[in-house]
Amino acid sequence: MDLAGKIRCINDYPQEGIVFRDITTLLKDADGLCEAIDKIKSALEGVEFDYIIGPESRGFIFGMPISYSLRKGFIPVRKEGKLPAKTKSREYALEYGTATVEIHEDAIKKGDRVVIIDDLIATGGTSKAIIELLEEMGATVEKLVFLIELENLEGRKLIGDYNIESIIRY
Repeated sequence: MDLAGKIRCINDYPQEGIVFRDITTLLKDADGLCEAIDKIKSALEGVEFDYIIGPESRGFIFGMPISYSLRKGFIPVRKEGKLPAKTKSREYALEYGTATVEIHEDAIKKGDRVVIIDDLIATGGTSKAIIELLEEMGATVEKLVFLIELENLEGRKLIGDYNIESIIRY
């Protein structure tokens, strides 16, 4: 199945010169959604891990069904101020300004092995911040799996020497 063909491209959004990869057209296509989830799940074959980490919000979409299917716990990483208990946080740079990701401070214990699942790797800033946060808490990041990779933005370079797999590359 051509998953890339099920993703709508919107030119000049959110600003001129950007081609936005809109996954909402893939999400509403039942066969495409199932295929995307199955391919992400297949990328985890042979990987030993305890938890799936899903960044808000699209990491929830793809991470949760895989957590359910593999009978693994799911740990959300959210935007600042969205989690109710004590959190650990990491600020990271955006193109214009900064953002912060948070995780419950009791979500990870030393020695936990995790995989990160998200919809997109662009510059890698969000993923790098999450990796740093998880490692600071004592986790080992075994793999990162993305539905889409925007290769020209070189997110892999920023993230560094980790096991990274993407399903669709632009």
